[in-house]
Amino acid sequence: MIFSASRRQTQFYLNGVSYSSQMVLWVLISFILLSQIPANAASLSRYQGTRRCMGVTWTVTAFAESISKAEKAITAALDEVSRLEQVLSDYKPTSELCQLSALAPTLSPTPVSPELWEVLVQATAWRDRSHGAFDPTVGVFTDLWRKSRQTKRMPLARELVAARNASGPDTLRLEDGHKVSLLKPDMRLDLGGIGMGFAIDQGLNILKDNDIVAGMIDASGDIGVIGRPPNSAGWRVEVDALGRQPEKNRCEDLPPFFITLEDASVTTSGDAFQAVEIEGIRYSHIVDPRTGIGVVGSTGVTVIAPDATTADALATTLSVLGPEAGCEFVEQTKDCLARFVWYEAGQIRVQTSSRWSTQTSYSSQKKIKTGHK
Repeated sequence: MIFSASRRQTQFYLNGVSYSSQMVLWVLISFILLSQIPANAASLSRYQGTRRCMGVTWTVTAFAESISKAEKAITAALDEVSRLEQVLSDYKPTSELCQLSALAPTLSPTPVSPELWEVLVQATAWRDRSHGAFDPTVGVFTDLWRKSRQTKRMPLARELVAARNASGPDTLRLEDGHKVSLLKPDMRLDLGGIGMGFAIDQGLNILKDNDIVAGMIDASGDIGVIGRPPNSAGWRVEVDALGRQPEKNRCEDLPPFFITLEDASVTTSGDAFQAVEIEGIRYSHIVDPRTGIGVVGSTGVTVIAPDATTADALATTLSVLGPEAGCEFVEQTKDCLARFVWYEAGQIRVQTSSRWSTQTSYSSQKKIKTGHK
C-alpha cells in the first residue's frame, strides 16, 4: 500500500484502487510509504510511513487493527514532526528559532511558543549539568564549522573570538511567562543536539493519543519506541558502532549490534557523514561549546535512555566529554546507559558505562533486564 503525496492532498492506494483524504499543507514536499505486514497477532497488523523532515528520513511504524486507524495515527505523528521543524530548525530562516535568533540582542523579553520554551528549558538544564559541554547558544560556532566543512579550512582566530563573545550562559536568559532574552549581538541558538529527540517524543505521544500501543519512530538512527510488537520481548534495533554509516564505511572489526527496547529510546551520535579533515586532523560536526572547536577524532556514542529527548541531549554531551569523563557523567544520569567506540593509534577502542551489556534489553518501566557487564 502506497501513499503518494501532493502539496494539498494525499492519494492512497489499496490493491491498485485509489482513494483520497484531505490533509493540511505540508511544510516540505513529502511522501508516505505504507506497508502492511501480518503480525503474530490475530487483530493487529504492522503499518509504516515515511517522510523527509529535519534533513533526514523519518519512519513511523505502528501496529493497528485497521488501515484507517494506522493511516490517521502515522499521518498525525509525521505532521507533528513537520510542525516542530518549523519551530526548532536552525536551517530554515522562517522557523521560530531562526526568527528569534535574528532579533539578537532582544530589546525586551520575547514570548515564544510552548514547544520552543520547553526545549530551551531542557537545553539550559543540560548546559548547567554538563558545565557547558552542552549549550544551546553554540549556534555561532556551528555556523563557522559548517563553512569549514565546505572550505576545508579552520575558522579564523578572530571569528572564534567573536563567536565566543556571542555564546555562553550569560547570553541567554529565560524569563517568566515563556519569554526569552538574547543578550548579545550576532548570537545564534542551535537546538540540533536535542530537538530531534524532542520531536520523536512528541510524535510518540501522538501515536499514544491515537490509541497505538506499539509503535516506533526512527529518525535516521535516532529511535524511540512505545510498547512492544505482538508476541515479542520488544523492538529489536540494530545499532552501528560509529553511527549510521554507508556499508562501505562500516567498521568490519566491530560490526553492528542489536538491542531490544520497550518504552525507551536509543541514539548513536557519530561523525560518519559530517566531519572535516584539516591538516591531517579530523574535526566532528559536533562542536565543543567551551572551546568553539569541533570534537577531534572519529568517535561513536550510543545512548539508551527512557525518552528520546534525554537520549539525544546525552549523546551530544558525551560526544564532547569523551569516554572517561562521559562514562562518569552517565553514572550520574538516572536510567541511562552509554557505549563509546573510537579509533586510537589505529586500534578500535570500546568503553561502556557500568550497566551496559552487549545483549542489552531495556524497558523504561522495568529498567535493565540483563545482567551487568
